[in-house]
Amino acid sequence: MKNWIGPVIAGAVLALVTHAVVVIAAPGFIMDRAMSVLKKRGSPLHDFGLSPRMTAETQTVVRPSPDLAYSLCRFDLDQAEQGLRVRMAAYDNYSSISFFDSNTNNFLTLRGEGQAREAILLPPGAARTAGPPGGLPEAVVAPNATGVILIRRLAPTQQAYDTVAEIAPGDLCQPL
Repeated sequence: MKNWIGPVIAGAVLALVTHAVVVIAAPGFIMDRAMSVLKKRGSPLHDFGLSPRMTAETQTVVRPSPDLAYSLCRFDLDQAEQGLRVRMAAYDNYSSISFFDSNTNNFLTLRGEGQAREAILLPPGAARTAGPPGGLPEAVVAPNATGVILIRRLAPTQQAYDTVAEIAPGDLCQPL
């Protein structure tokens, strides 16, 4: 039995170290890969792009909701050192805008509630001022410099998707 103690302890330590490495490294790896794929597909940096309506033929993510229209903005605050102004145009049905960092963490979500929503996204380490520039309702410091901003709008029919396509040009993701 004493001959097994060393290998069992070594195996347990190896398992714990492997687990820690995977848990720490996987989100960054996944987001780096996603950002690379988005760039190759022509997803703009610091601008929203409306994805085609989700069908079995257009899905690029496992099981996206066919009832939602998605707009995505990649951001790199190393290239927008003052930060970004982000706006989701008003939509009469469900809408939300979510901010994800390069480790896949959702660090801010705003519901539309039928109204336009705006935010200032500040670079990591930026000092928050008493009020955001221009009197905007939200200012948030990003946990790291890169990530994605995702707008979701309920659009279960082609007519609803067409309505989203009409208002999507009013979405904004631009350097300050």
